[in-house]
Order: sequence, then structure tokens, then C-alpha cells
Amino acid sequence: MNISDEKIDWKQIFSPTPIVYNLIGVAFAAIALEAFMLPNKFLDGGVTGIAILINLQFGINLNLLLFVLNIPFLYIGFKKIGKTFAVQATISVFLLIGVLEVLQMEPVTNDKVLIAVFGGMLMGTGIGFIIRGGGLIDGFEVITDFTQKNSAFSGSEITLFLNSLIMLAAAFFFGIEPAMYSLLTYFTAIKVTDYVVEGFEEYTALTVISKEHELVKELIVKKFGKAISVYKGERGYLPETFHIHHECDIIMAVVTRLEVHRIKKAITEIDPKAFFYVQTIKEVKGGIVKQVGKKHL
Repeated sequence: MNISDEKIDWKQIFSPTPIVYNLIGVAFAAIALEAFMLPNKFLDGGVTGIAILINLQFGINLNLLLFVLNIPFLYIGFKKIGKTFAVQATISVFLLIGVLEVLQMEPVTNDKVLIAVFGGMLMGTGIGFIIRGGGLIDGFEVITDFTQKNSAFSGSEITLFLNSLIMLAAAFFFGIEPAMYSLLTYFTAIKVTDYVVEGFEEYTALTVISKEHELVKELIVKKFGKAISVYKGERGYLPETFHIHHECDIIMAVVTRLEVHRIKKAITEIDPKAFFYVQTIKEVKGGIVKQVGKKHL
């Protein structure tokens, strides 16, 4: 369906879960700004970082800047990503502005490392909850997505380039030290955002090649309760014995990173020479991924 023909899904926007996520996220982000970052001239990345930079350097109202600077990005989101998304993002931005307008907090600590780390953690937690609620408070996410689809650069490369310019500006206006602490704040925030959005149980693709493939399949499925995919292949082809090879089943299972070690250890007890490789995956949907009690999700 063409985006211009999309209808705004008001039921999705005002359902309880997105509202709760947005409120929690905005609260965390506002506390990060008021109690940690702004009093110490620490910047975040993206539009928020630009707004803080202009606010601290020229004294222009931060809330006004957050509104004005996000307008073009929200418009791009409306045109290129989706109307429902754009409405949710707009609501998130206005919620943040509203909370910042009424929230008054004293700095929690004067320790710059604590400010950078905990400010970044709170900001990352806030952004993560807002993204899970379907919104955003930083228009850079929109321009990154749009530019990535229309250029040879990846989203991470575009984000890194744009935020590098912000940090260079921070170093020019406020000095090297605040810029370095701002980088620490920013990287803490993006790592925490990843954890909140993707979950602490990051999924991993575990692939096993073993001569005892039947026993390995039974172990993974029956003992650990994991679904598997099986590819027909061959093992062998070692440098010293290249001419020796055997047919085998190549087994792949999606597990959490908390389970990888236990499964590998159990497989090694069956076949000490089993070959593993592990890949991090960003998203899992469908099939049997996780067990809660006796119910598969």
C-alpha cells in the first residue's frame, strides 16, 4: 500500500501499551536531561544534542528548539515511513516538551563520570521505551532510515557521521573535556537503548556440525526445548585429509545468549570434536522461540 493512502491507526496510537511505554520513556529522558546532562553541558546525539548545543551556546529555549528542529524530520517520517508512525512520534516529542516545561530538578551529582554514565543510561532507557511504544524523540532516526534507503551508506555510518559533527561542535564551543564526556554519554545511551528495544535475552543462531548429529538434534529439541532447522551437508575436507568427507545434518537453533554456553557444553559431552559457530541476530518472529512454563511463544 502506498504511504499516501495509509490511514492513521488511532486504535494503535491510543492503546494502553504504547501510551504506557511513551510515558515511562519520556519520564526517563526528561530526568536524564534535567538532573544530569543540561547542568553539566553534556550532549546526547541527534536532534536532542543539537538542541542542547544551541540552548547552551545561545540561550534559546530548549523546548522551542526540540519542537522546531524535529518538524522537518517528522514531516519526512509522515511522507516516507508512515502516517501512524509520524503521529506517534509527534506525540512523543510533545510529551517530552511538556514534561521538561514543568519538571524542575537539581543536579544529582557533581561527578562527571557518574553524570555521563547514569545520564546516558537514563536517556537510553527513555529512548528505548519510546521506540517500543512506536514513537521517537529524535528526528535523526527518521533521516537515518530515509538516507540509508537512498544512499550507499549504512544507517550506522550515517548516524556516526552526523553525531561526529555534533561532538566536534561541542568540543569547539565547550572544550575537549565536555565533548569527551558527551561521547561517553552518547555511547552509553545507544547501548542501553539496544538492550531496552531488543531485550536482554538477545537471540543467537547456533549452528552445529557433528558426526553425532542425530543425538545432537535430540538433545537440543528434547532436553532444551528448542526448535531446530536442519540442512543437508557434508563434513570433513580437512587440510591433511581433504579427500575424506561424510554426509551429515547441519543443525541450526535460535537460542538466547544465556543458553549458548549450556547447550555447547552438553553437545561437547556427546561429541568433543563438534564444530560450532554462533551468530547474533537482530529479530526473531514466528516458530517456537521461547518457552514460558509449558506454553510455547
